[in-house]
Amino acid sequence: MHLHPQQNPHVSVVVIGFNDVDRIAHAVRSALVQGPMVREVVAVDDCSTDGTHELLRRLAEDEPRLRVIRRETNSGGCGSPRNTGIEAVTSPYLMFLDSDDVLPPGAVDALLTTADQEDAQVAGGLCVRRELPSGREVPWQGELYADTTVLAHPAQQPGIVHDTLCVNKLYRTAFLREHGIRFPEGRFPYEDIVFTARVLAAGPRMAFVPDQVYVWNVRRSAEQLSISLDRAHVENWQARTEANRQAYEILLNAGQKELARSARAKFLEHELRMYARELTLRDAKYRRAWWSHTRTYLQGYDAGDWTAEPTAPGHLIARVVLASPEPRDLPRLKELAARPARLCPPYARGADGVPVWSDDLTELSLEPYLSWPAHRLPLTVDAALRPRARGATLLRLRLHEMYGRVAAAKPRTLEVEWLHREGGRVAQRATVALRPDAGDTWRADTVVDLAALGAGTWDLRLRVLFADGTCREVTGHAWADTGLLRRSVVPSLRFGVLLVQPYATHSGALALRLATGWRGATTVLRGRLRRLLGRGTG
Repeated sequence: MHLHPQQNPHVSVVVIGFNDVDRIAHAVRSALVQGPMVREVVAVDDCSTDGTHELLRRLAEDEPRLRVIRRETNSGGCGSPRNTGIEAVTSPYLMFLDSDDVLPPGAVDALLTTADQEDAQVAGGLCVRRELPSGREVPWQGELYADTTVLAHPAQQPGIVHDTLCVNKLYRTAFLREHGIRFPEGRFPYEDIVFTARVLAAGPRMAFVPDQVYVWNVRRSAEQLSISLDRAHVENWQARTEANRQAYEILLNAGQKELARSARAKFLEHELRMYARELTLRDAKYRRAWWSHTRTYLQGYDAGDWTAEPTAPGHLIARVVLASPEPRDLPRLKELAARPARLCPPYARGADGVPVWSDDLTELSLEPYLSWPAHRLPLTVDAALRPRARGATLLRLRLHEMYGRVAAAKPRTLEVEWLHREGGRVAQRATVALRPDAGDTWRADTVVDLAALGAGTWDLRLRVLFADGTCREVTGHAWADTGLLRRSVVPSLRFGVLLVQPYATHSGALALRLATGWRGATTVLRGRLRRLLGRGTG
C-alpha cells in the first residue's frame, strides 16, 4: 500500500553552495517551504570564505529540518559536495538544489507523489531556465515533459539522454547507493552529464510529469559566470567533450547501446552546434585548438554514428570538421548551427551534378537533400531593415533556392512576426506574398512600425508557406545589403524619440533593440560607450 507523502515525510533536499552568501538562504527556504514531505534539507558548504557557512548555521538554529555540513577543503566543483550529501541524507528519496536556484511551490509534492504511485526509482519534471534580470523563462527539454510518462527502462525513450540535468529529478536513495552512483569528484565541469549516464546505465524505472519542479537561474551578466556559461576558453570545450566521452563509455559498457548511440547524436545536435555558433567570436588561437580537439574527438565515432541523419545540422558540421585539418567556412557553419538551421549559399554541385558542401569540398555529399521535402530543408531567408521616408522602416526579405527543391514546392507567402525576447509577446504579425526574383530567389517586403513594437529586444520569426499547405519556420539571416538601417535615433509621435539598433545575433539572425524616449536612448548609449571604453583598456 502506498502512503501519501504528506502522511510520511520521505525527501531530503541536498543544497550545495560555495561563496554564495547572497542567494543560498533563498534556495534553502524554497526547499523548506515545500512542506512536511521534506524531512530534511542538507546544506553542504564547499568550504566558503564569504560567510556562507555562518549564515547557514544561523538559519539552522531556527529550523530543525536544516542540517549544515561544511567540507574541510574546497573541491572546485559541484560533484564532491553532492556526493557528500548523498552519503549524509536519511530519507528514502533525495533531490539536488544549487545555491543560486530555487524549487517552485509544489515541486517535491509532484515528484514524490509520482514516484510513490508509479514505484519509480527516478521521477523527473520540467525545469525552466530563468534569464536574469529580465525574468524570461525558457523550458529545458520541454518536449520530454509535455505529458506524464512512465518508463520501465530508459531505453524505451532514447531521447531521455538529452536531459542531462540532475536537479529536476527525485531519486530513490537506496537506488543510488546500491549501484554506487556518484558524481565525478573534484573540479570536473559538466558532472551532471556523467552522473546522468550512470543513472541511465543502471536501468531504473522512471516517471516524468509536466509539472514545473525546478527554476534554473541564469545570470549571463554575472562577474563570475557559471561553468556551463563560461565558454570563452577552449578548456571548457575540452571538459565538455570529456564528460560526453565518459557518458558514452558508461552507457556502452552497461550494454545500453541504443542509449549510447543516442548520446553521441545528442552531442552533435546540441553541444557541437552550440559551440560552432560562437566560433566567429573567438580568436585564431582558440579556433585552431577547438578545431583540432574536435577532429580528434569525432574520429572516435564509428560508421553507425553517421548513418541515421547524415545531413542533420550537427552531423553536417561534424563532417566538415573531419574533412578539413584547418578551420574553414566558419560563418556558414555558424548559420547551419542556428536554431532553426540555415544552410546559406553557395549551393555547389559535384562533377556528377550531386549537391556537395562546396566547390573545394566535393567529397562531402549533400545528396539526401534532393529527396527531402522543402519544409524540412535548412532554408535561408535573408532579412534587412531599410529606412524609408517619413520615419517608416522597410523589412526586406529574400528566400534562397536550394537545389531546386524550393521551386518544386512553389513558395507562396511569408508569415512575419516580431517576438519580444524578454516578455515573449508577439507583435506586428503580417503575411506577405513571395515574388520570384533574379538569381533563384524570391522577394517580399513589409513595413515595420517601430513605435508600435516599443522598448526591448525583438527577434524576427518567419514562416515560409508552400502551395501544398506545408510550411517551414525560419529566422531571418541578417542581410549584408547596402543602405541598411544603422543604429540611429528617430523621431516618434508616441515616445518623442526611438533609439533603433538592428544587429546580428551570435547565430547570425536579425534582431532589433529599441529604447524609447530620451532617457531610454541615453541609458543605452551610455552603456554602449562604457563597453567600448572597456574594450579599449582591456
